Amino acid sequence: MAIDVETVRKVANLAQIREPEERLASLAAELSGILQWIEQLNEVDTEGVEAMTSAVAVTLPMREDVVTDGGDAADILANAPKSRDGFFVVPKVLE
Repeated sequence: MAIDVETVRKVANLAQIREPEERLASLAAELSGILQWIEQLNEVDTEGVEAMTSAVAVTLPMREDVVTDGGDAADILANAPKSRDGFFVVPKVLE
């Protein structure tokens, strides 16, 4: 699947990324190359291959699940720049 300059322009606009017009052709070529690699990976036969969570077989050490430092809300909130009713007060990030 090849990506053309118009598709790159549309995706950049949707992602609100400003790219100069002369850069769009090279981005289209790079993205097309990435999609070709993905298509190649889709052709690999993975039937019977067990899923991995790590490249190395490792057994994680287990420990007892106990609460150690609970009930220190006042100490934690003492470090906050602003707090109210036992909660952190943070600036609004959505408009």
